[in-house]
Amino acid sequence: MRRTRVLWEAYVTRFEDALDRYRKGRLTAEEAGELLGLSGRHFRRQCVRYEAEGPEGLRDRRLGKPSPKRAAESELDRMHRLYREEYADFTVKHFHEALHTRHNYTLGYTVTRLSLQAAGLVRPAPRRGQHRKKRPRRLLPGMLLFQDGSTHRWIAALERDFDLVVTLDDATGHICSAILVEQEGTMSSLLGLHETIMAYGLFSSFYTDRDSHYFHTPKAGGKVDKSRPTQVGRALAQLGIRHIPSYSPEARGRMERAFATLQKRLPPELRRAGVTNTVAANDYLRAAFVPDYNARFGKPAAEEGSAFVA
Repeated sequence: MRRTRVLWEAYVTRFEDALDRYRKGRLTAEEAGELLGLSGRHFRRQCVRYEAEGPEGLRDRRLGKPSPKRAAESELDRMHRLYREEYADFTVKHFHEALHTRHNYTLGYTVTRLSLQAAGLVRPAPRRGQHRKKRPRRLLPGMLLFQDGSTHRWIAALERDFDLVVTLDDATGHICSAILVEQEGTMSSLLGLHETIMAYGLFSSFYTDRDSHYFHTPKAGGKVDKSRPTQVGRALAQLGIRHIPSYSPEARGRMERAFATLQKRLPPELRRAGVTNTVAANDYLRAAFVPDYNARFGKPAAEEGSAFVA
């Protein structure tokens, strides 16, 4: 309190000195305001208040008054209750989107995040690592598709891991196919290709890792042997689709980032939907989750048109 009073008295002294110089014509209003950290317009406004009320006229009249834009405590309490009771496994961003679409919530994301952190319901996110320059996307949908699988506890009710096999378009980031299976392999890859081709058409290139159902690799970590195609490789060759092997995790960065988002968002959505088996999970993926994901995270292609061929 003493420190605040000392600072206030020092400001009044500085203001009176600047006002005296201004009245004598030694400073303009802009120059006097600059000495006090004010605009020239606000300095003139304070001069009027000082003439009418003395030093008390210089006080900030907003201090001690609640902001008219302050979020209502009742709305914050409702948001906290919903998070604890229904959305504790959601990320803050995902939770905020669900509030807007399902609970008629109007407060902004930053207010929501800071309020949840202040209440101890979520922790601040760790600082991100060094930024990596992203590879430019292909110009048209259907020029390049990725396929990969991720092992995760997708259905919490079953208390065991499954593999989610995703086929992703590079130009738009749209998921063309997503299938939950016991274990990734030849059949899941062919199912993903079948779903994609039936929905969109044939495409130009297919980019995958070097797992044994995609490529034969004589030496671990070495080059693939394209003279000995797998069942997936033979199917792609017959369809005229170029199959590209990946030789580094960084080359699949776009796919890895998609799985990071899916691992945060899909399990809580399956829980809320009451899904307890893979059949229901795949129905939910096709009917609800994938369309919502594409609408939320998909990007328009750089050029109009499509490289998919019916």
